Amino acid sequence: MSSAKIADLDRDTIDTTTAHSGLTTDFGAKVSNTDNWSVMLCYRLETSTDSGFRLKATDGSTSGPSLLEDHIGREKLHRFDHERIPERVVHARGSAAHGYFKVYDDSASKYTFAPVLTDPSRTTPVFTRFSTVQGARGSADTVRDVRGFAVKMYTQEGNWDIVGNDIPVFFIQDAIKFPDIVHAVKPEPHNEVPQAQSAHNNFWDFVGLQPESAHMIMWVMSDRGVPRSLRMMQGFGVNTYTLINAKGERHFVKFHFIPELGVHSLMWDEALKISGQDPDFHRKDLNEAIENGCPAKWTFAIQTIAEKDEHNFDFDILDATKIWPEELVPLETIGELVLNRTVDEFFPETEQVAFCTSHVVPGIGFSDDPLLQGRNFSYFDTQITRLGINFQQIPINRPVCPVLNHQRGGQHNDRIHKGTVNYWPNRKNVGPPVHPEKGGYAEYAQKVQGLKQRVRGAKFQEHFDQAEFFLNSLAPHEKQHLINAISFELSHCDDPVVYKTYVNNILPNISLDLARAVSEQVGGALPENPSNVRKPHGKKSDRLSQLYYAPKTPTIASRRIAILVADGFNGTEVQVVRKALGGMGATPFLIGPRRGEVKAESGPSVFVDHHFEGQRSTLFDALFIPSGAHSAKTLATNGRTIHWVREAFGHCKAIGAIGSGVSIVEHAVALPELKLADPSGGDDVVSSYGVVTTGKYGIASAASDIISIATGPKGFIANFAHEISKHRCWDRELDGLISQVAF
Repeated sequence: MSSAKIADLDRDTIDTTTAHSGLTTDFGAKVSNTDNWSVMLCYRLETSTDSGFRLKATDGSTSGPSLLEDHIGREKLHRFDHERIPERVVHARGSAAHGYFKVYDDSASKYTFAPVLTDPSRTTPVFTRFSTVQGARGSADTVRDVRGFAVKMYTQEGNWDIVGNDIPVFFIQDAIKFPDIVHAVKPEPHNEVPQAQSAHNNFWDFVGLQPESAHMIMWVMSDRGVPRSLRMMQGFGVNTYTLINAKGERHFVKFHFIPELGVHSLMWDEALKISGQDPDFHRKDLNEAIENGCPAKWTFAIQTIAEKDEHNFDFDILDATKIWPEELVPLETIGELVLNRTVDEFFPETEQVAFCTSHVVPGIGFSDDPLLQGRNFSYFDTQITRLGINFQQIPINRPVCPVLNHQRGGQHNDRIHKGTVNYWPNRKNVGPPVHPEKGGYAEYAQKVQGLKQRVRGAKFQEHFDQAEFFLNSLAPHEKQHLINAISFELSHCDDPVVYKTYVNNILPNISLDLARAVSEQVGGALPENPSNVRKPHGKKSDRLSQLYYAPKTPTIASRRIAILVADGFNGTEVQVVRKALGGMGATPFLIGPRRGEVKAESGPSVFVDHHFEGQRSTLFDALFIPSGAHSAKTLATNGRTIHWVREAFGHCKAIGAIGSGVSIVEHAVALPELKLADPSGGDDVVSSYGVVTTGKYGIASAASDIISIATGPKGFIANFAHEISKHRCWDRELDGLISQVAF
């Protein structure tokens, strides 16, 4: 895939696989030896037969002093000593990819004249970086956290950055509280513990005393806090921006990215285990999908409110702790974001990319959102600290449109300006301002009057209505996960003041039932009928549950399927199932007793991708166990493979088995509620709690199997794919089955 930005980056790209110039220094001199420092040949003193000593040259086998004059050795070490730059204070752990943004039509022209949002003939290059917020650069991907969702669009009018998150609200209303929330969520200062976790005294102390964070807590403690994939997250601009149209009319706007694959999450036990088993899980997942021909895709939508309607809501539309409910402000889908190219080198791209909320283009502006106003200052400032004042000249940050101004000098200035003037006005009329009619950026003429005070508006004082609104909107399993998450976090707070404050003061104002459920697990006795809590409103919206975003057409694209085999498996079944699932876009992996060839009892043998101890079920979306008597016997006597099945079952994943493979499932999960096919029976399919089984699957079965995603009494692959497409079988959890299995 090529674009204007990729072509721009090519100017600074060195393809080391085709470069044949040989090793050089940074100043271009060819290097003949990069393994040994220049040293003195060592001599030693020996006692002679005569009185006194004499010097004797050795054969060089004895080490001598290193020479300071070795400029090649010094340069190599100096460069190594200075390879690191300050990591981001927040969002340090990141993953990124290139792609493009495109609008479908000019429907947004009634709101803005920005061509990036109104010209369907344009394909705008983008670079998108995802990140966790709390942890250091080397922390794990699957911790419970907000995820950064930052998009840099290289438009023809300049760079436009949407610096958002996977959650539409934030912990604080005013940017002056940024240092406090970040200090509170980061490791505690006396011992630098815990890393990349909010489960500690300081964080919950802060949010317990800062009720404006209540809504955000509901989101991050929900399944949204542990996404299955970066490609399965929503993206939100969070802040309120403005759009200006050709008539000079202004609308307030919020930006949304909705994933093509749906919004899906890990289970908490699964997320914890992956943090240790594969800390780079999300980063690998993004690259794997793109490299396998499954680019990450989102539809792009906007919510708009006319300036005249700003105050027509019971919440302040500039409050970053509030959403604009879609029932009140509908989404308008206008375009798409596609990521289809991985980075060539992590540091100069993913690490050095710099996003600023203040980077906007004509037709897009700012609101009086107090969080946004502070971000506009802080983000630019932090990039200067990390990368220097000329950070926008770094290739990944460099615009694709012409850049000309009278800024000069500074560390790492790479531009050479030819000419005699570096100021405006000047006698040569070089670098004049551009009139708005010719594309110059112009601020909206907003009328402002009032008193200068340190206060927040009246509507900023309400903190719990939308927290309840979100809670009410969750599906039963999502509510239970949220209760479990808050209970887990507060159980790690060993100061009773902290957990009692949150349970007694904050949670009852969101929901008494929620407060009681958490209190039962962590303490903090509640009065039977608290008199000082907010009266619940009972409102909800199906659009706040992740279930709402299931793809309209079921898909298993990019889903990772583990096929468990041992010597003596049915090779024909594996060949057919593997090909069929791969044809639907899934990525099958063979897991066996060893990496290498595993022999089939019938049909072709296979080369196994991983051995049983080298991977875990947590890293896959579904399991399949083929038939084969000898293979089944081996699997049944291997504790690790039994754990694979139990763990996948406990994490509500789809499991498929044929013939003697069914006996493995029965052996691992012996529950009367789970209905399984007769291992020696026919090709009728039994689907029970996401477990799909059949007695046999031969050529005749395959011929009658509609290779699609559907349910029915026949068609093992169609039924199995259907269960995979659902992401998880939550009924398995709600009906109490997983609590009966040790995993």
